[in-house]
Amino acid sequence: MVVLQPDRGSSAGTAALQAGRYVPTAGHPVVTAATGSAAAPAFPDPARDLPRTMPVHPSPSEDQPVRKHLSVMLAACGAAVALLPARPSAAQPAAPADPKALAEKAAGFLKKSQNADGSWGKEPQNRGVTGIVVAGLIRTGTKADEAPAAKGVAFIEGLVNAKEGHIAGNDDKAILINYTTSINVMALTAANPDKYRAVVAGAAKYLKEYQWDEARGKKEDSDFYGGAGYAGDKSRPDLSNTAFFLEALKDAGVSKDDPAFKKAAVFVSRCQNFKSEFNTAEWAAKNNDGSFVYTGANGGENRRDDAARTTDLGGYGSMTYAGIKSLVYAGVGKDDPRLKKALEWVGKNYTLDANPGMPEANSQRGLYYYYHTFAKCMASLGEDTFTDAKGVKHDWRADLLAALAKRQKPDGSWVNENDRWMEGDPNLVTGYALMALSYCKK
Repeated sequence: MVVLQPDRGSSAGTAALQAGRYVPTAGHPVVTAATGSAAAPAFPDPARDLPRTMPVHPSPSEDQPVRKHLSVMLAACGAAVALLPARPSAAQPAAPADPKALAEKAAGFLKKSQNADGSWGKEPQNRGVTGIVVAGLIRTGTKADEAPAAKGVAFIEGLVNAKEGHIAGNDDKAILINYTTSINVMALTAANPDKYRAVVAGAAKYLKEYQWDEARGKKEDSDFYGGAGYAGDKSRPDLSNTAFFLEALKDAGVSKDDPAFKKAAVFVSRCQNFKSEFNTAEWAAKNNDGSFVYTGANGGENRRDDAARTTDLGGYGSMTYAGIKSLVYAGVGKDDPRLKKALEWVGKNYTLDANPGMPEANSQRGLYYYYHTFAKCMASLGEDTFTDAKGVKHDWRADLLAALAKRQKPDGSWVNENDRWMEGDPNLVTGYALMALSYCKK
């Protein structure tokens, strides 16, 4: 109820005060929810209307002590203050996401999306997608002999080509052989390195035989030298395939001193925007910022802009992180100028909101491939934090975990609305996300 102050200057007001009751006057009409009034709002601003809405008492007399008068006034003030809007409490920081919970939710999705033969995705791409998914599942806690990983492992076993040594199948659907074999080496070593030791060794031998080098007619002055492509000597080499190739060799236990790593370092260095003894191509001097492009082969090709593959050789995140980790795998130290220059670029472009370095229109292109290369790269550097160019220290695991958590779908999957490079397939993207997630634990 709104209490209105009577007009003390009127006789009716004086009489009302003396009688201990309040009456409306022309100056202060009664306002109710039923009648309302534009001149006097039903719910006045407590602070503004406090003097008007407080009851007014006659001056204290001998039989009305000042103490009693003040207590009434204070009580009225307290009631008015109580009407003031409460100040909102400070927002509490959200608790970090639980990697285990994210992984279990993803496994639930993958159980439902798995094909009857144990694979994921459509043929023939399922031969590589399944390797990504299996590696991601096992690295985030699913046991190799539990669903859905067990059937996935069995599917990969069926892709082992004992005659050739690769793990891409025994039929004419065996395409992208280097890429598929590299991924499936990672999956089988995650599942049971001892059980699959012979298979993995045969696959590593196959991969090294199809690295572009003297045996394949390429000398060190060639921009193909040391690289790996999708299908051996049938495709030009690129940084993405070379990165998977090196990771497969690492997982297979091949020494960093193996010539394959040394040759690969030559190719990887020639994919960097860094004018140096390691890359003398004219395009390397144009940006010269330490970033990496898709390939240095054929005079340089890139994937930032489909309409300018040979002219736009600006570097971007997924390739830059792939380049860094590949050099680390090949034994290049942190004090090497190639890594220093690359990490300088990372410091200026650190983000998990986009694939950095991409044009704005393509900023989400390859986002989850970027996440998994980001994770592997940061882990390879052996540091828990990364300090950017502004001096801000980042807990990269926490940053990555938060990025993954807010993008996971209610059904447990991840998928990219920008479906370039197959990232519209939730099976592949969930596999990438799980692989990235596996590095979020210290």
